[in-house]
Amino acid sequence: MPDLFNWMLVFLRASAMFAVFPLFAFGHVPKPVRVALGAMTAFLVAPLIPTQSTVGLDLWGGLGLMILEIGFGLCLGFVSRMFLYALEIAGTLIAMEIGLSMPGALNPFTNTTTTELGTILQNLGVMLFLTLNLHHGLLIAFQRSYQFLPVGGGHLREALVLDMLARTNQLFWFAVQMSAPVLAVSFMVTLIFSVLSRAVPQMNVFLENFTVRLLAGLSVFGLTCHLMGEHIANYIGRLPEDVLRVAQLMGMK
Repeated sequence: MPDLFNWMLVFLRASAMFAVFPLFAFGHVPKPVRVALGAMTAFLVAPLIPTQSTVGLDLWGGLGLMILEIGFGLCLGFVSRMFLYALEIAGTLIAMEIGLSMPGALNPFTNTTTTELGTILQNLGVMLFLTLNLHHGLLIAFQRSYQFLPVGGGHLREALVLDMLARTNQLFWFAVQMSAPVLAVSFMVTLIFSVLSRAVPQMNVFLENFTVRLLAGLSVFGLTCHLMGEHIANYIGRLPEDVLRVAQLMGMK
């Protein structure tokens, strides 16, 4: 029975992580598949970690451990998913700047309405995520998280809150860096047409500015896609280390 209880705790952490994992949390992945992946991960990881003792553990204590493991899994999955939020913010900034924020479309990753450019960047991020085999790295990081965060051994600490706030700050800074070329070109176009509006008052500045800014923004977006890909690869390459860092902060004594 202790082995079964230990497997259940690992299953809860794995299932909670897969609930927000960058790949398996998408709407097109059926929930039974996620549960099956959590069960398979628990079957592989449970024999490699120390068995949780059930001596003196009552019903409420067992429920408390289960809730803690679900919270740990959600936190680890959220850290691994943050790059998709950063790409969505970057796409929204670019779309707002060049005038493509209004025609929203369904995002297959979040099942919400977002900009087309945000969806393109998220597709690029997911392809790089799979190409670099980071889904394997995150699964290995999940198994290694038990070295720093044993079953029932984690707590909410000030260092963890400060680290999550710093990661949120990096998320917005990453989005600004991604959108910087388009923002710079859009600013230059707006500045030029501001001068032209003074020199040629008869010009329809709003219409001409919108057209030129849209064409220039899309051109720069296409020309800098390879640079964006390199930037995304550098950002997501640190995800396994970030997951282990958060696990270490939660399990720190």
